[in-house]
Amino acid sequence: MIRFNKISLSLIAALSLFAASCDKNDTPTDNFDTSGTYIQNDQMARPAVNTVFVNSARKNEFNTTVPSAMNAAFNAQFQSVLTAFGYTQNALGQDKPTFAGLLVTDVLNVKMNGTTTFFDGTNVLTGRTLADDVIDTELLLIFGGPTGASNPGLTKDNVNANDKAFLNTFPYLASPF
Repeated sequence: MIRFNKISLSLIAALSLFAASCDKNDTPTDNFDTSGTYIQNDQMARPAVNTVFVNSARKNEFNTTVPSAMNAAFNAQFQSVLTAFGYTQNALGQDKPTFAGLLVTDVLNVKMNGTTTFFDGTNVLTGRTLADDVIDTELLLIFGGPTGASNPGLTKDNVNANDKAFLNTFPYLASPF
């Protein structure tokens, strides 16, 4: 019994000392250095575009190019890949130069009012919701031809939904496994 009391008293004393040293009015400080120069390392507004259209020798160049310079630097390469795919026109009526110009600028557009979607048949690249099937849209626009019906085996990835339902409240992402 005496031993228990000594341990209990020692624990209480240690906790009291710890609690006394914690001042709730302390202002937290940021100790990380923000004075340096930072560089962009990746582009990923439109998944798979960089993977498919930019050759390995130019991946880092693409990832560090500012969006306003992407068209001049990479449009010819994107058109060359579209030519290799047999591309002529997509379901949006875009010819090769126009579609390459859309793809090459790897930014996520956001419509400030109205429908937000990657593609819903009417609205195109007005943003992106978690449930938007971005890869199917890209495949349809690349391989689907003018009506979207060409090359049906190439216009879907056959992953039709997330493996878990998204939440209806923030943070909206599905819970982990």
